[in-house]
This record gives sequence, structure tokens and C-alpha cells, in this order.
Amino acid sequence: MSKFIYLDNAATTKVKEEVYEAMQPYWKELYGNASSIYSFAGKSKKAIEDARETVAKFLGAKPEEIYFTGSGSESDNWALKAVAFAKREKGKHIITSKIEHHAILNTCEYLEKLGYEISYIDVDEYGVVKMDELKAAIREDTILISVMFANNEIGTIQPIKEIGSIAHEHGILFHTDAVQAYGHEPIDVNQLNIDMLSASGHKMNGPKGVGILYLRNSVKIGPFIHGGAQERGRRAGTYNTPAIVGFGKATEIAEREMDRRRNYETELRDYLIERVLSEVPYTRLNGHKTNRLSGNANFSFRFIEGESLLILLDQKGIAGSSGSACTSGSLDPSHVLLAIGLPHEIAHGSLRLTLSEENTKEEIDYVVEELKQIVERLRNMSPLYEDFVKSEKKQND
Repeated sequence: MSKFIYLDNAATTKVKEEVYEAMQPYWKELYGNASSIYSFAGKSKKAIEDARETVAKFLGAKPEEIYFTGSGSESDNWALKAVAFAKREKGKHIITSKIEHHAILNTCEYLEKLGYEISYIDVDEYGVVKMDELKAAIREDTILISVMFANNEIGTIQPIKEIGSIAHEHGILFHTDAVQAYGHEPIDVNQLNIDMLSASGHKMNGPKGVGILYLRNSVKIGPFIHGGAQERGRRAGTYNTPAIVGFGKATEIAEREMDRRRNYETELRDYLIERVLSEVPYTRLNGHKTNRLSGNANFSFRFIEGESLLILLDQKGIAGSSGSACTSGSLDPSHVLLAIGLPHEIAHGSLRLTLSEENTKEEIDYVVEELKQIVERLRNMSPLYEDFVKSEKKQND
């Protein structure tokens, strides 16, 4: 394949060269176990603590409030399960939204089997949590509100500060899954009233297999993995030093380049959206037009199947997705698109294109031209589209 255009950065991102170089010494040269007491291992320990300080600074947090994990999904699991178990004497009610990542939704389903009650809040047509419904769901026994910072499929950014304020007014802990937003949006946990936050390295040009959980010092919850004394006794297991170093370096770069990158990606994203909506008929943009992640564009094309679209795009060297990478094996329509009110037949025809600073306007032009041809080809094979065209023609005659 001569041409390859990667537009699936919400699924994973390429490790930056600077991150890769920072990780290298900790594979073969400085390979000591950071939990050991001799000086050789101390070099690994210092690298981990330096990364912790970098992450804390980025979030406006204290270093001792940052815990390294194996993924964003692990961090989500830890936050929900640990709060549920620690606060069960106060209550067993948790509030979340209908468009959360499955790391949250499936954990909530697990907790329901243990006797906890979950309120799943609706969103509006743009994917924004309905605040009146959230307020109305709060009860005396509510122990946690968990709402994602930005949606992984449609890119909509939630009113995090307001949600956190509401939670604190009622003495409720607030957790946000910030896996898609971390490194892409400015986040200050104190200004935004966040008690717990999950993030992942590979969504912001860091390595896979490493995440963080920000845990405010005042939040008293138990360990997630029992064993050794790592992470102050709350998350046992030998430190993945190279990955942690990579996470820290990726955070450093993200903070340094954020404004420039967001401005560039937003301009490119808006150019893509404008061309697709104006040149491909019977298409809609999913998510909020402006209050969305800078690199996210999600479309629904009537009368076609998203899977066929992805296959044909791949044949042209274009990598996109129809939704979350974690559910790519499912034939069910996106729960996010159903939650914003799309019928099944339109939700099935979705395409998520997520850009990075490495994409160019020339690439977007190529993608749009190929997309136009592919959509037309698939629609011409659709009996539903044929009936629709006949109906439209009849009405116009």
C-alpha cells in the first residue's frame, strides 16, 4: 500500500520520538527494580518519582496524589470499586452517564450484581449530560458521581466543573474518566472540583500499558491490587519503569505543545467537517459542533453500514473507526449514538475520524475525495437508498 493516512488517534497514538528515547535506558541499562534499596535501583526509583511530579504539576495536584496503573480501564475500575466498597456503610448508590466508556459501564454492571444501585443519566442530542436529571438523581445514599471528561466516540466535552461542584455541594465524591482528554485539554483538578481522575499513556503519544489514577488526599479508599508496598500500598506490583518514564515525558511534551497543537488540530478538524457535510449528502455530524475534542470528527451516513465503509477506506490506505476500539468486534450499534437519539439504522452508518498534529490538509482532501466515492458506491448498492431516491423524486415531480 503506497499511501497510509492514520485517522484513528482516539484508539491509540504513535509514541513520540522524544518519549521513545526517554524510555530506552530503562529497558537494558537502568533495569533495576525500583523497589530495591541499592543505588542502582534508586536511579529507576528517581525516574518514577520525576514522572510522578510531572503528572502532578500538569493536573495541579500533589505528587503523592498520583498513582501509576496499567491502563485507563484499570484506573476506572479502581475508582468505582474502591469507593463502592469504602462507602458502602453510607450508601450503595452511584450516578454515571449513558455514554461512558465500557470500563465504567461494565464496572457499574458488576457492582449492580453486588447490590449497588446505578443511575444512568441521559444526554442531549450533542452528548452533553442533562444536568437537571443529574441533580434529580442525587439521593441521601449517593456515594459517587462518575462522568467522563470527553467522550471517546463523538468528542463532546462535559461541564466537568459544574458536575464536580454539584457533587461537592452534596458531600459526594466526583470521578472523571479523562482518558481522551488528558494531554489534549487543560485540566486542573482543584479548579474543576475533581476528586479522582483516570488517564492512559497511549492516548497522548505515550506508551501502551500504563495509566494513572489521580486520588485526592482526602479520599480514603482501599488498595486495588494487594501484594507489595508499591504505590504507597494501594497498587502492588513491580513498577513498569520504562512505561512510567514514557508517560511522564509524554505529559511534559503535551503541556509544552498543547496550545499550538489544539489550534492546528481544530482548524484541520473544522475543515474536514465542513467538506464532508457540504459534499456528502444525507450526512450528519455527531457530537457538539464546537465543544468537542480538537481532533475528533464523527459522522453518520444514511443508507450505509459503517463496517463496509471502514473496509473500503482501508483499501485506500485510510485508517478510521466506527466507534470505540474496545468494542470493534461488536455488531451492535454504538451505545453513545443511540443515547444521543440516533435510530439503529443511522447509528450503524457511523465513522469516527480522529486527527493528530501530523495530519495535513492534503491528507484531509484525499480522505474526503475517497470518502465521497465510497459512500456513493455503497449507497448505490443499497435498496433502501434506491427506494428513498424514488420517493424523493416522486415528491418533487
